Amino acid sequence: MTPGTTAIGIDIGGTGIKGAVVDLATGELVSERVKLATPEHGEPDDIVEVTSQILATLSDIATNVPVGICFPAVVRNGRTMSAANVSDAWIGLEAEKLFEKALGVDIQFVNDADAAGYAESRFGAASNQPGVVMVTTLGTGIGTALLYNGVLVPNTEFGHIELDGHDAERKAAYSAKERDDLSWSKWAKRLQKYYTALEKLLSPDLFIVGGGVSKHSDQFLPLLSLKTPILPAVLRNNAGILGAAALAANDAPVRGRGGHPL
Repeated sequence: MTPGTTAIGIDIGGTGIKGAVVDLATGELVSERVKLATPEHGEPDDIVEVTSQILATLSDIATNVPVGICFPAVVRNGRTMSAANVSDAWIGLEAEKLFEKALGVDIQFVNDADAAGYAESRFGAASNQPGVVMVTTLGTGIGTALLYNGVLVPNTEFGHIELDGHDAERKAAYSAKERDDLSWSKWAKRLQKYYTALEKLLSPDLFIVGGGVSKHSDQFLPLLSLKTPILPAVLRNNAGILGAAALAANDAPVRGRGGHPL
């Protein structure tokens, strides 16, 4: 494989860590997707070890290519400032340096929702969409990614805006639908409030809805009445891999010294 045309993306989650080699022109996986279970308790050294195993497998397929890793945390200058479904030991950790030392390569280290959102802007539902795009993932919580003309504004946390006196994700995430045993129509009323609030704050040109529930988008998106077009995400389980790989590539618009997000 030719350097410059491919990159490796690795997506670290609370239950699984997966990676693949990505064609940067098409957004297609050019290797099998390698997936291993996230170690119990999600301690830093254990996760780094599993990530190293995945990278070793993929490096046999693609050598000397950029490597991107996405992680369920706010990432500021390579440091994880939060932790979702992994050990609290990640909070405040210089995670990018930890991975680079263990893996022996420079990496681009980003928030998982940012990676998924960037992937949708490069290869998915928001491809070639000008203006402001807000990507939201509806799952256990609400992850968000904000892009302007394809440039990522990292570490937005619009799942935590106030909605009915609570964090929005507490009321409107897919987990809230399951927890409160809501019908699609009742859940859509909560989503209506959430996306209306985002419209007032951001005046976006497009909403993208991701997360596993996006495959059922026909059950709830038609129930929303918004000024902004709203579409389901299309990349599903590969979004984090694709976004991490693309952000690691030389043409990524969000880069700083050592590959750190700006």
